[in-house]
Amino acid sequence: MAIKFQLEQYTSPIGAILIVADDEGTVRAIDFADYEARMHQLLRIQYGDYSVTAHAGHGAASDALAAYFEGDLDTLADVPVKTEGTAFQRDVWTALRTIPAGSTISYGQLAANLGRPKASRAVGLANGSNPISIVVPCHRVIGSDGSLTGYGGGMERKRWLLDHERACVRAD
Repeated sequence: MAIKFQLEQYTSPIGAILIVADDEGTVRAIDFADYEARMHQLLRIQYGDYSVTAHAGHGAASDALAAYFEGDLDTLADVPVKTEGTAFQRDVWTALRTIPAGSTISYGQLAANLGRPKASRAVGLANGSNPISIVVPCHRVIGSDGSLTGYGGGMERKRWLLDHERACVRAD
């Protein structure tokens, strides 16, 4: 039996964002509309058979994203999320939510924080499989040399998100 989700579109300063949530409003996926195929691929990997129907109106996640883009970076911490994936992936995704807005961390540092200091590549793979962009802030993970590395929404968006967060933190 197919799992049923609702899809909402939110227009952000960096493009249309798709929000997939269950009937309780728990976010299962967030991605940019131009990466919709990637989002559906991750949903298939995690849930197998699923269906998505359009959601009329705005949910709590889109309200939180609006507040985030207006400068209230802490609002995303209250967005309920649920993912499938391996236990390691879920550990990585949970750890991503502990990285303070305006900060970055390397894959190696994140692996060490998880008690797996030699697992930086595995952390990178889990980070790249994160189905909930922005709310689970995979954009805050960078290379060990401080360079920006891949981001599912594109490097320009990663740079924009980090610049936005740093500007908002400085303004506080």
